[in-house]
Parts: sequence; C-alpha cells; structure tokens
Amino acid sequence: MLPEFSVVIPTYQQPALLLKCLDALGRQRFPHDRFEIIVVDEGNSPETKTAVLLFAKQIARNGGPIDVRYFGQTERRGPAAARNRGWRAARGRIIAFTDDDCLPEPEWLSSTLPYFQQGAQVMSGQLRVLLPNKPTPLDRTATFLKRAEFMAANCFCRKSTLEQVDGFEEAFDTAWREDSDLQFKFLQAGISIVKCPESVVVYHIRPFPWYILLQDERKNSYDALLYKRHPNLFRERIPAYRRQVMRYYASVVSIAIGLISLLIGQEGIAIMSLSVWLFLSTDLVMHHLPSSPLTWIVIKHAVLTAVATPFLSVYWRLYGAVKYKVLYW
Repeated sequence: MLPEFSVVIPTYQQPALLLKCLDALGRQRFPHDRFEIIVVDEGNSPETKTAVLLFAKQIARNGGPIDVRYFGQTERRGPAAARNRGWRAARGRIIAFTDDDCLPEPEWLSSTLPYFQQGAQVMSGQLRVLLPNKPTPLDRTATFLKRAEFMAANCFCRKSTLEQVDGFEEAFDTAWREDSDLQFKFLQAGISIVKCPESVVVYHIRPFPWYILLQDERKNSYDALLYKRHPNLFRERIPAYRRQVMRYYASVVSIAIGLISLLIGQEGIAIMSLSVWLFLSTDLVMHHLPSSPLTWIVIKHAVLTAVATPFLSVYWRLYGAVKYKVLYW
C-alpha cells in the first residue's frame, strides 16, 4: 500500500540535529505504515548517511514500519533542489516538508489529513519559534519567522499540485525566498493555501556567531530574483523596509561624499557629510545593542555590525539587480 504522506527533509552537515528531527517523526500519532521519510543530503556526507541508517535500524528494531530513504546530492545546490529531488522520488500523494533543525509535534501529520480529505491542495502549518535564554540580535529573526505567511519548514502539498507548478525554483540556491517563490507560483496558478494552526513544528533558534547577521546580508540579492519573477506579489506581500533601506543608502552615500570631499580639499562638505554618516551609524549601533547587560565585546560587535551592514546591504542589493537584470534597489 502506498503511503499517505511523504516527509521530505533537506539536510546539510547537521547529523545530530537531523537525528532529533527524525526521532520527532518517529513519535508521530499517525499510523507509521502510512507515511515515509525521505532525507536529501546536500553534503553527501558519510556522517549524515550513518545517522539516517541508524534511525532506520532503530525503527525496524522497535517494530515500526516507517520506510526511511536517503539520497545524497553529488553537489550542493541549495534546499530548493534538495526538496525537488525528494518530492519527485516520493510515493505518497501528499508531500510534507520540514527542515533538519525542526521538531514536528506528534499531531503534525494527523492534524492535516482532514483538510486534504475536504479538498485542500496546499497547507501551511504553524512554526513555533523558541529563542535562546540569552537575548541576542537573532530576536529579530524570530519576529520575521513568526510573521512569515508560508514556510517550507512546515508546509504540505499534494504531489500533483507540485507537479503542476514544477516545484521549487532551483535558482534560489540558498535557504532564502525559495518558499516565497513557491507560494507565489501557487497563488498565480489559482491554488489556495489553507492554514492549519494545529500542525505545529518547533524551531529552536540556536546561538550563532555575532557576524552571522553580516553574512545574511547576501540574501538581499535573492530578493531581486523574487522581485523579477513576481513583481506584483512581491510588492503586495514582502515587507519593503523602505525607511531602513534608505538609511543604508544615505549612510553609504554620505561617507563616500565625505571622503571624496576630503581628497579634493572641500573640508566644509566633508565635515557635513561625515557628520551625517556618524549620526546614522550611531543610531544603528543603538539599534544593534541588546537589552542584556553590556560588555566591551558586546559593544564592539554592535559597532562593527552597525558600520558594516549598510555597505553589505547596498552591495548585495545592487549585485542582485545586476545579476538578475532587474530594476531593484
């Protein structure tokens, strides 16, 4: 008998977290012979393959009939490509997507089935975001995740519906905006997305190095790709943060004018421009300072982040506009 659900998990060099995710799937209050698990490993690593085989053996030893399959990608092409490989190999009529650092609650699968029996084509579950005990700049990441309309970490699609829109767009070769692109493809095809708040996935935000926010500015280039593919829906559904973006451009332009003015001997213009840059940078520093007790290291990281962010943000926005040939800033 074919399974009702195929759970697809893309993973990359996180075997310990993946095992926790698999263990949560093993505790689903849904008949274990009615769903399968497909793990697509972007790293094609022996450690990840061993973790999956270990889980499969444990399930078999406990008498569980869950079918667990492992696919190793020969090259890293991003989670969109990994998910496509997973759902195309799936045997279930409903594809359930989650990520290796997520923990599906026991009712995750069973709570969605009645909606599909009533004719739903695509469903979006609830992502419960848990923060570290210590406040970090990643608090803003949690806010973003909670507000997202549609996330691949907790969504369900009929396989036939994915075939209709050709799945994820693999030009999104990192974990950013690939799920928004899929959402927009469904909407453009006239396919409704049903909300299922009873279907819960827990995501623990783990502490990251302070510079992770700077690395994340690279994601701005993929906003340009999403805008090019779906300009109207992008404007309707993606927050613009125009005030913040304008401040970034103002910061970059003011320091550029200030330095050029110094070189050509226009001291008055230089002082005025550099004063504007200093004011904007100070405001950004205050924005990046956490509410927890301040130390020299915390202050230093906030200053470095505040000074570097406008330049990185502007660079990656312009890079995306040039790469994807779209008027996006």
